[in-house]
Amino acid sequence: MKTNNTEGLTLFEINLLVQQGGKFVIFPNTISKLFKKFKLSNIYFIRPNETTFKYALKHFFLNLSLSWRIIPYGPIYVIKSIYFLIKGGKDYTQNILNELKNNNPVYSPDPQYLQ
Repeated sequence: MKTNNTEGLTLFEINLLVQQGGKFVIFPNTISKLFKKFKLSNIYFIRPNETTFKYALKHFFLNLSLSWRIIPYGPIYVIKSIYFLIKGGKDYTQNILNELKNNNPVYSPDPQYLQ
């Protein structure tokens, strides 16, 4: 999965932003094509003073338009995803940070943060 909103950030900067209140969230989507369902998720890095509304709105309309067609589970998936959209997404901060630390163990911090 691709992590959005982390372009140009080092692991040190991400850890610093998480300590200030940033988080990684996932907005679940279920897309149906006739009798098949595809569960998709996008990971977004939400900065400390940012809201999840602008990301949740896009996924709300996607779920509403494409997910309900799977009978009988479609409406259940839509309700479940709307619940997480209202809640602000699923918080996956610890999982993502553990994955980043395992895949990128060496980092050199920017000198401006050490002052």
